[in-house]
Amino acid sequence: MSSTTNSHKIDTSKLDEIIKEYEGKKSNLIAILQKVQEVYRYLPEDAMIYIGTKMEGLSPATVFGVATFYAQFSLEPKGKYEIKVCDGTACHVRGSMPVLNAIKARLDLKDGQLTTDDGLFSLETVSCLGACGLAPVVVINGKVYPQMTSDAIKIVLDTLLKEDR
Repeated sequence: MSSTTNSHKIDTSKLDEIIKEYEGKKSNLIAILQKVQEVYRYLPEDAMIYIGTKMEGLSPATVFGVATFYAQFSLEPKGKYEIKVCDGTACHVRGSMPVLNAIKARLDLKDGQLTTDDGLFSLETVSCLGACGLAPVVVINGKVYPQMTSDAIKIVLDTLLKEDR
């Protein structure tokens, strides 16, 4: 019994494994959703419905409510490389917007587009990454890139693109 959403096939046996790993306890719902997001790089609607019907004491609406409440969860597919650009006060003052614009231009992201067409990169602006002394800061898959410039971020992106080919 598999279904598709956003071209991802939902592997219910994989979801069953994840639920079992967390003993099917509704108190472990956040950990279960984190694990599902690790697998699919987002939370597919069909996966949330399945979890909500499979786990005792939950409903799809409850699962969806948790997934939309916490900012860590995404209902849209994320890229293999998740780029976060800080636009907090220190980063903004030190030039995070030109860095953001350089990323959009290099990855050919149109207004409002958050993930590249090939699914390789996703871009997010965040209000603080907690590294004000290193401003402007970009984080890619958890790795901090301090004191970024438009030219430096292009080199970083080109390196990632080269590694991926």
